[in-house]
Amino acid sequence: MKIVKADEEGLRATAATMRNGGVVIYPTETVYGIGCLPSDPDATKRICEIKGRAENPLPLICSDIEMARKICKFNVTAEKLAKAFWPGPLMFILPSKVIYPMWVSHGKKTIGLRVPGSDVSRKLTELAGGVIVSTSANKAGEPPATTAKEAQSQTGFKVDLVLDGGPSTGGQSSTIIDLSGKEMWILRSGPITGTQIMEALKR
Repeated sequence: MKIVKADEEGLRATAATMRNGGVVIYPTETVYGIGCLPSDPDATKRICEIKGRAENPLPLICSDIEMARKICKFNVTAEKLAKAFWPGPLMFILPSKVIYPMWVSHGKKTIGLRVPGSDVSRKLTELAGGVIVSTSANKAGEPPATTAKEAQSQTGFKVDLVLDGGPSTGGQSSTIIDLSGKEMWILRSGPITGTQIMEALKR
């Protein structure tokens, strides 16, 4: 397993590893994530096995909102909240336009995605093709990892490469909001509160 710094060379090496079917650990603005290309069935299966979680879909991050629109069907609420909070720690659940391997979708017609606030993770995503898997680099049920060392330990050193960007500043996983139906539901509380979301929708 290789460890690289989150500089230009390291970002390119990490993106190349994913494009070649690898699984990597990398920093986001919230916690450390584990990722791969979502179109790769073998790599996405590995992530589920590493996390010890096989029943939940794998969330994605996109390099920008244009890429996100290619993957999901955006509605008026999603457009408004994306304008208010992206790039940032707010994940949307929306109807998917893309058919991904079962390890990503688990048979659901929706997908979770966001544009991250971290320059490092956005650049990495761009270099990897515009969209990557982004789930927290920890065993299911364990606290999220905020350093590369914690992430390595929690994932059992079973990844191909680690992109070390120093301690993550957030320490709290992103807020998740389901916008796939007629009503809006906050599925996980996080850095962006329900009050902030409601205020943004009034503007």
